[in-house]
Amino acid sequence: MTQASGDDTAVSESGGSMVRLTGTASPRPVDLSLLESERNVGADWPAAGSPPFLDPGGVLLWRYGRGLESLRVVRDDERGLVAWLAPGSEGIVWLPADGVPLRDRPPVERVRCERVPTVRPWHGGGILRIAPTGRPWSVWLFWEDDGAFAGHYVNLELPHRRRDGELATRDLTLDLWLEPSGELWLKDADEVEGAVTGGHYSVETAGEIHAAAEWARSELVEGRDWPLDEEWTRWSPPSDWTALALPDIDEVRTARATTLPT
Repeated sequence: MTQASGDDTAVSESGGSMVRLTGTASPRPVDLSLLESERNVGADWPAAGSPPFLDPGGVLLWRYGRGLESLRVVRDDERGLVAWLAPGSEGIVWLPADGVPLRDRPPVERVRCERVPTVRPWHGGGILRIAPTGRPWSVWLFWEDDGAFAGHYVNLELPHRRRDGELATRDLTLDLWLEPSGELWLKDADEVEGAVTGGHYSVETAGEIHAAAEWARSELVEGRDWPLDEEWTRWSPPSDWTALALPDIDEVRTARATTLPT
């Protein structure tokens, strides 16, 4: 997941900047109401964590803002949702209209470029994704090609809202990467700074995003909250949980029409 570039810095496989975290977390209350201003889908949906719950094996549409993914439900209850993103499953991502990858742009320009909805399959191995109730993050479990557990990716995002078979959240740019050894990294802090400079985040919003990272570091990582239970690192999907296609709905048809050729 990481390629060392210095004693306390690294670059992720996707090209993101990484900074090693040491010492203990410094959590404080997070103003989730301020972060809610980032939500652009599902603002009027009920908060996740209440019945009716989804049945194991059912298909869930997971929305990151205007992005969309299809996953299968592993478990769904008051504690949170566990779902499987199979390799090759289709998703909608919003990519630069000019075809220049985001990682090839300075951080401040990544929030300014025009984007179009694009349908593309999930590349690489499958991901087990865990969304604990009422928390501004989800935990993604990765495995190496040989089946060895690779680590936990803590994706900071808005608390999850649910409607029927859909979940709505929005990515908050900053992430944590927890190695199996216990080494912890902060990912994409430069992108948060660039988003402030580019006018996408206010200084106050960026402060709450960093505070959410400290909350996750304290409760989830140092506190070993349930998404890090070893049972999940040993989990594997049923053999028939193969790649999912997106449903034939208007936004998917629009995204197929604007997908650039590869």
